[in-house]
Amino acid sequence: MFKEVLEKINSYDTIIIHRHSNPDGDAIGCQVGLKLILQANFPNKRIFAVGDQPKRYAFIEESTPDEIPNEYYENALAIILDTSANALISDNRYLLADCTVKIDHHIYCEKIADIEVTQTSYESCCGLVAQFAYDCKLIMPCLAAKALYTGMITDSGRFRYDSTSPQTFKMAAYLLEQKFETGDIFRNLYSDDFEFIKLKAQFILKIQFTDKKVAYIYTSPEELATYNADTFTISRGMVNTMAEIKGVDVWANFTHTENGILVELRSSIYNVNQVAVKYGGGGHLKASGATLKSIEEMNLMIKDLNDLVVGD
Repeated sequence: MFKEVLEKINSYDTIIIHRHSNPDGDAIGCQVGLKLILQANFPNKRIFAVGDQPKRYAFIEESTPDEIPNEYYENALAIILDTSANALISDNRYLLADCTVKIDHHIYCEKIADIEVTQTSYESCCGLVAQFAYDCKLIMPCLAAKALYTGMITDSGRFRYDSTSPQTFKMAAYLLEQKFETGDIFRNLYSDDFEFIKLKAQFILKIQFTDKKVAYIYTSPEELATYNADTFTISRGMVNTMAEIKGVDVWANFTHTENGILVELRSSIYNVNQVAVKYGGGGHLKASGATLKSIEEMNLMIKDLNDLVVGD
């Protein structure tokens, strides 16, 4: 699966790693993990990781992006991780590279790179990068293993989502052989300051339901301006306030920004990806996103989500 990728890595002296914008734990984890793996195994190559700031995931060591000039892309290999759409890639200078490679676990959306490895059976792109290192018998530095394990935790919901497989635990065990402190990861991921807890409480009180118990939250531009939090926190960070409501199998978070209405769709049993794709988005079967143009589109999407649910 990775033979051609490894051949390309061997062929280039400069390698620049990209991932999607507004990164989650998986995007940062796989980017940091791959960078450190390549640095350890190819010490004579120049390895960089670029993109917007890690924000919530800045606790992942080595996650600060590199600032590099355009000239570095000349005769370089760009590796794009954890995204299936060109528009989502952070830093479009990957287009300047001599050759491009994509490694991803999302449902295929469009061709991005010269060489593409897409495996939707993996719970995370971090799991896929771990598999790459394992299959190619590469040195796995401790910090790389810790970053990859962090992304596996976040994208598998602490190994609770049904994307978790025997392969997930095989790769997790492989990473844990590096003997890093898992407590550090969980403390950073799942402990919140009191202000954030109060913010979540406000969003819980905003939850609405359709007649088939599709749960959703809408945040207007006026409300968004009052919150002392970035858009990513309001959009992706609040969607799972609805995840544990009994009887709710589909939930959505709509955040109205100046660039459109950001949508995060989730489900425990239904394929919400088909709804996201209908409105120009994408992602996974049970976790997808999109950007809508208007309130009218939002209402149409809510109806489509409602129609997914079987029963009265």
